[in-house]
Amino acid sequence: MVHWTDAEREAINTFWAKIDHEEVGHQALTRVLVVYPWTQRYFSTFGNLSNATAIAGNPKVRAHGKRVLDALGDAITHLDNVSATYAKLSQLHSEKLHVDPENFRLLGETLIIVLAGHFGAAFTPTIQATWQKFLAVVIAALSKQYH
Repeated sequence: MVHWTDAEREAINTFWAKIDHEEVGHQALTRVLVVYPWTQRYFSTFGNLSNATAIAGNPKVRAHGKRVLDALGDAITHLDNVSATYAKLSQLHSEKLHVDPENFRLLGETLIIVLAGHFGAAFTPTIQATWQKFLAVVIAALSKQYH
């Protein structure tokens, strides 16, 4: 189990309250699909993902990006038990969708970039460290079924 300080909990919750889930999720997923094009294979039902413009304008990418961010909210709500909270999601991604767990790390790193871009100087190194810790916990929980 991960130990969260009061300051870390506050940093996660304060920034979470300011995040536009649809926009940030869309930007993060768009970046993953453009920067790491091999990840597109998991989204074959999304239609046109042929270039950055098509990906950015794809409503299914936008909707799934929001869905991903909404799922992060579940982890925030259950910070002390992220693994159990994500057990079914881990199983889905492992057994049904066959997603390479490395892609969770890529999305986490991309989300940090998007948050830094949105919040600028307010996304201090301390805030970033807290979010990196949080996303590492999320990634471990999503990857648990693979072990």
